[in-house]
Amino acid sequence: MTEAQQNTRKWQLNWRLMMFTGAFLPLLIGLGIWQLNRAEEKQILLEQWQQEAQDLDWPEQVASGLDSGRPITVTGLYDERSWLLDNRTRDGIAGYEVLTVFYPLQGPAVLVNRGWVGAPRTRNQLPDVSPPEGVFSLTGRISPYPEPPVLSSKSATDESWPRRVQALPGSVARAEIPELPGAIIRLASGEQPGAYRADWEPDLMGPQTHYGYATQWFALALVLTILSVAASYRKTGTNNDNDDG
Repeated sequence: MTEAQQNTRKWQLNWRLMMFTGAFLPLLIGLGIWQLNRAEEKQILLEQWQQEAQDLDWPEQVASGLDSGRPITVTGLYDERSWLLDNRTRDGIAGYEVLTVFYPLQGPAVLVNRGWVGAPRTRNQLPDVSPPEGVFSLTGRISPYPEPPVLSSKSATDESWPRRVQALPGSVARAEIPELPGAIIRLASGEQPGAYRADWEPDLMGPQTHYGYATQWFALALVLTILSVAASYRKTGTNNDNDDG
C-alpha cells in the first residue's frame, strides 16, 4: 500500500465524542444567548436610569428607590462635616476617601464620596478636606455605605471633624444626621465641584461586559464544534486496518 493510501482520512463517527459534544454544545450556546439577553436588559435599565436622572428631582429619586449604580444629579451645598475612610490606597500611596455631608436644595441630606486624597506624612495629621462654598450641581452614582467587615464593626468616637474611620455604616452616619437616606453618592469624576481623585472602578456590570461574556461562550461553542469534527476524521491504512481486524 502506498504512503498516500496509508495517510488518507475518512469520516468515522465517534459516538462518545458526539455524546459529549451534544451535551455541552447546547449549554455553551444557551449561556451565550443568556448573556445577550442580560445585555439587552441592562441596556434598557441604564436608559431608564439616565432618563430618571434627567427628569426626577432629588426627593423623587429617593422615593423611587436608590439602586446601586443609578446615575444621579443633585443641586445644593456642602456641609463642613466629613468622614475620612482610612486605609484607602492609590498607586501604592496611603490615603483616605472623603465622605462629606451635602444638603440638596430639596429633599434630605446625603453623604457624597468626593474621592481619594493622599494622607499627610505623619499619622497624627489629617488632610484639609474643607469643601468649596456655594451652591453646586453634582453628578454621580448611587453607592452603598462603606460597611465594615463582619468581624470588625467598631466605629470611631472622635467628636472633632473630619473624623477618621475604618468604615461608615449607615447607622453610624444617621446617628449624626438622622435624615440621611439608605445610600450615598459617589461623584462621577474628579472634575465635579469639591472632588478629589474620583477614578472609581465601575460598580455596575454594563451591557458591554455581558456582550464580552457572550462572545466567549459562543467562541467556546465554535471551538468545541471544530474539534469534534476534526477528531471524527481518522487515518486509514495498513496499521488501522490491522487494528480493526
